[in-house]
Amino acid sequence: MNPDDPLLQILACPLDKGPLHLVKPDGPETPEALYNPRLHRRYPIVDGIPQLLPSSGEQVSDDEHEALLKRMAQ
Repeated sequence: MNPDDPLLQILACPLDKGPLHLVKPDGPETPEALYNPRLHRRYPIVDGIPQLLPSSGEQVSDDEHEALLKRMAQ
């Protein structure tokens, strides 16, 4: 997924309906994902398709949240 993709403007978190942020892979073991910093939830992107079911999201730790915020700022 491209950061300029217009789809990112309309995608929303299934839990709080707020905007999501694209997180690019940090290496081969970290997949591309959409992140909700308000709820500390990450949603995977599988084969270019965002998995936005509430059950697909995973809660991230405070340390991982800080790391994701830094990656989003780049």
